[in-house]
Amino acid sequence: MINSQVTILQQAEAYLQSVTSCQYTKIVQPLFISSAGAHMRHILDHYNALISGMNEQFIDYDKRSRGGDIEIDPGAALAEIAKIKKFLLSLSSSQLNMPMSLSTEVSVTEKQVEIVTTTLARELVFAGSHAIHHFAMIDQIAKAQQSSTPEQFGIAPATATFLRSEKCAH
Repeated sequence: MINSQVTILQQAEAYLQSVTSCQYTKIVQPLFISSAGAHMRHILDHYNALISGMNEQFIDYDKRSRGGDIEIDPGAALAEIAKIKKFLLSLSSSQLNMPMSLSTEVSVTEKQVEIVTTTLARELVFAGSHAIHHFAMIDQIAKAQQSSTPEQFGIAPATATFLRSEKCAH
């Protein structure tokens, strides 16, 4: 569980080390409404919601730090990832399986907040999947900028397994 999260964050690090500040902050219109940096900040907000939620046993993904250094500075994002990895590597199995509450808005037509019971392990699965989904968006932004991303960036684990099996079949 933890190793998979670290691997996902290492993919983010590889991207951040390869991108220019201009590529990171550019909004490629009309194809996209946000920059790669905004996607990265959004990803890290979710991991930070887990860190914040540990003390109160209450996770709220809707509390986000829109804007800020992480959105405009790849170096700031790298520093934040280092903090998140340190947190992940400090977790025990009892912390991973501890019941917590999760608060999240569920409607796009009106404010409707639901609170459900979950565990940190379950939410890490979500955060990793969520990160990969946004990596796929960042990959498309990079392609629109005629730049590249690390291999398997934005590829879901099940898709990677499928692609490996297809490669073996041919």
